[in-house]
Amino acid sequence: MKKLKTVFNQVKSLNGAEAPDMINLLWQLICYSPKMPARLQQQQLLDQAKPFTLEVDDPHFSKSTLKFNGFIWGEGSRRIMITHGWGSKAGDFSELITALKNIDDTQVIAFDAPGNGSSEGELSNLLLFAKAVEAVIRTFGAPDVVIGHSLGGMANAIAIKETGIKPALLISIAPLINLKENFIASLNAADVAQDLQDKFFVDFEALFKMDASAFTLNNLYPANAIARHWLAYDPEDKIAPLVFLESFLVAHPEIETKVYEGRGHERIIKDDCVIADIVNLIG
Repeated sequence: MKKLKTVFNQVKSLNGAEAPDMINLLWQLICYSPKMPARLQQQQLLDQAKPFTLEVDDPHFSKSTLKFNGFIWGEGSRRIMITHGWGSKAGDFSELITALKNIDDTQVIAFDAPGNGSSEGELSNLLLFAKAVEAVIRTFGAPDVVIGHSLGGMANAIAIKETGIKPALLISIAPLINLKENFIASLNAADVAQDLQDKFFVDFEALFKMDASAFTLNNLYPANAIARHWLAYDPEDKIAPLVFLESFLVAHPEIETKVYEGRGHERIIKDDCVIADIVNLIG
């Protein structure tokens, strides 16, 4: 978190003016994911798991293979996979994992995406998240239940398409809908001038060979592969604004939704009511 604050303050102090290596600073502002150490309760839960390490290719930032770490609880026949959000990690789902692993005949799998938690990588991005999900699926088999929070919801959508799996239940908790708008919000918060934002997005398109506006859940959503989709959200969520979610839900009226007011974007995954509802859906 300290590094991200330093980068943010560096950019903001420029008051929109261009500086040497400015675009590199903006890449760090957008793609550096702060790594917070596991708390005692989280670490105790991770210590109970069977650990694993897999690899993904990172052709954009490190231009190398990155190792990422994962954790498995239980050996049941019903497999549940959890994908965390930006700046998060498997351990942040400790309350939910504790509840899920107590359901009969289940196996719970969670992981730290590249550039997050205990895994390798300095900068991260949605595609690295999705590649990690795909690697887990191909290694351990198709999950019956797929859970994703925030950016993890978008990563799950990509991975379901790429692997061709058809989970019985997809659970999305405060999913991001429009990634470019999240980038713009971060750039605006740091007072980045419009011409510099434009330069950043030109650089983005050159690196990823696609426009940032293509990274929307509407574009990525594997509708025909989902038997049942349940989505939880807080209408006052500032990270995943309701206006984008509403347009997505209009396009997919089959999705079941439940509102959890006042939970916020990060705390919603720890909320007792949310966890109880997820357990009831699965159990």
